[in-house]
Amino acid sequence: MQVIYDFLVPISKAQLNDDEGYSDGQLGLHIDVYEEELPNIDNADIVFVGITEARGQAGINATTNAADAIRKQLYQLYYWHTDVAMVDIGNIAVGEHLKDSYAAIEETVAALLSKQKTVVLLGGSHDCTLPQYAAYRKLKQQAEVTCIDALIDLSLESRIPHKKFLMELLTGEPNFVSHYNHLAFQSYAAHPRMLETLDKLRFDFYRLGLVSAEINDMEPVLRNTNMLSIDMNAIKHSDAPANRNFPNGLTGMEACTLTRFAGMSKNLSSIGFYGYEPQNDRDDLTAIQISQMIWYLIDGKSRSKMEASLEERDQFNEFHTVFAEVDTVFLQSKKTGRWWMQLPGKNFIACSNSDYLQASQNEIPERWLRVQERG
Repeated sequence: MQVIYDFLVPISKAQLNDDEGYSDGQLGLHIDVYEEELPNIDNADIVFVGITEARGQAGINATTNAADAIRKQLYQLYYWHTDVAMVDIGNIAVGEHLKDSYAAIEETVAALLSKQKTVVLLGGSHDCTLPQYAAYRKLKQQAEVTCIDALIDLSLESRIPHKKFLMELLTGEPNFVSHYNHLAFQSYAAHPRMLETLDKLRFDFYRLGLVSAEINDMEPVLRNTNMLSIDMNAIKHSDAPANRNFPNGLTGMEACTLTRFAGMSKNLSSIGFYGYEPQNDRDDLTAIQISQMIWYLIDGKSRSKMEASLEERDQFNEFHTVFAEVDTVFLQSKKTGRWWMQLPGKNFIACSNSDYLQASQNEIPERWLRVQERG
């Protein structure tokens, strides 16, 4: 951890809580925080890191106190999941230039990933997804990347980093993106030809209406995800008042469900909560919303420890089905109820109950077909 020590700025729990202190059951008393000495992360399951860089969205010399605003609400929540150890290593200092901040974020995330920690990034503009991904590239780790965002940030005409960073992420070389998923985009804010092009690349996109109507089908997507990036504009204004761009979007509870799904994934190694602007918030409601999303992430992390490995077949219900002359097997966990589907190569992929129901009616599940198309 010494390699990233110079990038980090300590925080004060007392200032976050107006010197009132925390009760025995609150998270603020159970998260080991970098106040004077950098805490030992060896036994931590989750490591929180704040980002104060916002020039990619708001222009020159722009910083954000979003991370501390989120912490203020998060630390007040109650600690139900005693099997999940958490550490907060403070905020990453803003660099002289935007690229310097990117480099500090990349180095910090890479150092934590190398220790097999789940990294939770708080604050910063959505373009900070780029150095989050660069950490995987630095370690030469393939990553399935998922974004939850009302927009698809691929604007080639824009000079603003947070509007175009996906182009570099998806096409930069060398590339370590094994697959890309985009959840909750709003169709009227996306150019049809952009979606057609990305579909030809076999990337998966799920519009807001589908995510809301079939939210349980998003669980397999998030179960396969290594790196998750959330832009707070994906949540509707009434549930996240700091989002002044979209009146429509995910409900607060839907957003919590998605982060819970993400936490349940044993593949997830980093998640970023981006695009929160405290100056636009009302009664701290967006910060409270994010803190509750993180609470559900922790809940999912706790539940992930319950799941058996696929090798423990006695822990699964096994269903043999035939569809389109394909003989395959579905597994359902007795512990969590989650599903897996066997491919022709005999390997299993995450799926949902609806995939099993389709197959049992002699229909090819779209998830199975998409994976086959990608080869």
